[in-house]
Amino acid sequence: MKRLYPDQPIVGIGAVIVSQGKIALIKRGNEPSKGKWSIPGGLVELGESLEHAVIREVKEETCLDVENPSLIDVVDNVDLDEKSKVKYHYVIIDYLVHVKNGTVQAASDAAELRWVPFDEVEKYDLTTSFRIFFRHNREGLEKANSYL
Repeated sequence: MKRLYPDQPIVGIGAVIVSQGKIALIKRGNEPSKGKWSIPGGLVELGESLEHAVIREVKEETCLDVENPSLIDVVDNVDLDEKSKVKYHYVIIDYLVHVKNGTVQAASDAAELRWVPFDEVEKYDLTTSFRIFFRHNREGLEKANSYL
């Protein structure tokens, strides 16, 4: 499956981790959107359930063990090149997760990880899809808590 100029949309997942009025954001270490901020996440592997994918990606990017993924939203992300050809097309399924254990730190393709207060999130250079997701879901996210 090619990510750049794909033949069909690619399914990805995002993990919302919230604690004490802050959300965990990662700075993307790879394309697409390298250097921009978003929630931890990645691609669903062939044969993998969405729930397993979000649990795996959180572990890979944050070193946290999580459980009980709960669907929040689905976001479409289509990037066009200068000739209006589809450069990237992702369907991103976002879940709230609950932390079982672990010490949070940036890992895998996450260049950096920060706990960001909700009122500061939009000051960051966010991915387009996460900015849309955040604006649509902020009120509900502020009431959430990932730590059991």
